[in-house]
Formats: sequence, C-alpha cells, structure tokens
Amino acid sequence: MDIQRLYSLIRKGIDDYNLIQNGDKIAIGVSGGKDSIALLEGLAGLKRFYPKKFELVAISVSLGFEGMDFSPIRELCDKLNVPYYVVDTDIAEIIFEARKESNPCSLCAKMRKGALNEKAKELGCNKVAYGHHKDDVIETLFMSMIYEGRIHSFAPETYLDRMDLTVIRPMLYLTEADVIGFKNKYELPVLKNKCPADGNTKREYIKNLISDINKETPGVKNRIFTAMVTQNISGWGGNDNE
Repeated sequence: MDIQRLYSLIRKGIDDYNLIQNGDKIAIGVSGGKDSIALLEGLAGLKRFYPKKFELVAISVSLGFEGMDFSPIRELCDKLNVPYYVVDTDIAEIIFEARKESNPCSLCAKMRKGALNEKAKELGCNKVAYGHHKDDVIETLFMSMIYEGRIHSFAPETYLDRMDLTVIRPMLYLTEADVIGFKNKYELPVLKNKCPADGNTKREYIKNLISDINKETPGVKNRIFTAMVTQNISGWGGNDNE
C-alpha cells in the first residue's frame, strides 16, 4: 500500500465519523508497532493539507523493559515535525515481578492508557489517537462475544469523561494487511516487542480463529465489519460505510 492510499483511508475514517475538528490537539499513542507508526505517518501527512487545522504530538509509554530504544521513533518524529515524548514507567516490573500476572494484557493495557492519557492532558491535548484498524475491530467483537457474552467492540470515537479526553481511531478502514504492506514498502522503524506475553494471548487466538474462518469462507471479515457499521452497535449505528 502506498502513502496516498494510507492518507485516503485515514481521511475517510476521519470524515465519516467526524473525528477531527478545527483547533484539536491530538496525542498519537506510539507503541513502536507497525499500526501506531502508520497512524503517525498518516496523520502527519494529512495535517499538511486537511481543511481542518489541528496539532499533533506523539507519545510513547515505556513499560520498563530493559534495552527498549525509542530513538528510531524520535528520528521519525523529527523528520515529520511532530513533537515526541517518552513516558517512563515501571509497568513491566509491577505486572511480571510484583504481581506475577498470569493474564497480564488487560492490566497492562489499562496502565499504559492511563500513563498516555495523563501525559496527553499535561500537554494540553483534547484528543488521543489510537492505531486500531479493521481487523482489531473484528477481533474485539469476537472477544466480547466469546469471553464476555455481549455484542460489543470499540467505537470510532470514545469520550473519556473522567479525563475529559476523546479517543479517536482514524484507521478503522485499514486492514492489517494494508498496514503490513505499508510498513514493508516504506521500511518503517518498527520496534521489537519485548513483552514475554507477545504472541501468546487471547487476542492472538481470536486472530488465528478469524483467519481460519476467512480462509474457509472468503470475504467473511468484510461482511462482519459491514454488520458492525450498519446494525446499530453502540458507537457505530446508522453509517452507510463500506
């Protein structure tokens, strides 16, 4: 996928769900993975010609794993003229040593988001952008049904009343394959995930399950996504989108 296609799909998500307004200051949560770096590239590019004027900052939350080097992200942000901040935490020590969590992902995500949101507020941001894509939407729907017994997935926009922040997800029309293609074409500086739970999670199981279903019934992922945006699921209802 080339960069113009990235801009086009991100802009479609922004326009269809009215995710950006004039004067917004948006913090991009940059984990160092392919999704958040693609979002950084996309929003930094759109900022140059999008009709609504907005500011960007990029924030990485360091979990405290030894040897984690964010300098490639800093170099990219300098190139894109996006201010960059790293928040140092001891989340890894708390989860894996102090608490010895057997299922660490939920607590880790909650703590990471908390640190990101606090820094965003400190920097005067009113919105935080996550790099969730179409596959993430579908996987979250399956996880909610299988593990929680409810039909739910995160919405394109979520207001966090306790923080007075709005979370936006501009990449909801990109598939994971789109992002991988973009990463490979432009050799994005993706950081290696040092988490010991990486690749051995419930989400990874669901990802593989959906992949198997889609192989047996080609196009099923797109039909699931269409159901999400047309069947009045909370936060999505009523949009005549692809």
